[in-house]
Amino acid sequence: MPDRDFNRARERDPAVEAAIEAELQLLDPEVRRSPELTGALLHPGFHEFGASGRHWDRASIIASLAATTEPGARPIAVSHMKGVRLAPDLVHLTFDTESNGRRAHRSSLWRRNTEDGGWLLYFHQATPFGDSVQ
Repeated sequence: MPDRDFNRARERDPAVEAAIEAELQLLDPEVRRSPELTGALLHPGFHEFGASGRHWDRASIIASLAATTEPGARPIAVSHMKGVRLAPDLVHLTFDTESNGRRAHRSSLWRRNTEDGGWLLYFHQATPFGDSVQ
């Protein structure tokens, strides 16, 4: 007899898929360069602990990404992305990235926007690993 919990875990969760799609948008250099596009994906209470150890709030990360993302920049390589719904309005994603020789383990919490039902990034943390750790 098949394990129902195992089969349920393998089913696609639309909330997790929506959060993954939004996360991938945030990793797109053209989105990162645009304060409007980036801002549309960030929760008003957003904060982040970056790979550098710096704490970022919504305004500071939007400004930094717009100022530092070069036109035509290569996309950030993403691997091992997976997610789980923690509550009806909360999704946790984990994944790895590599950009310009720097690798990081990443964790994101996405909250459902009560106004339009979309998903907004509420919290993000990046931890460097491998050769990128100094």
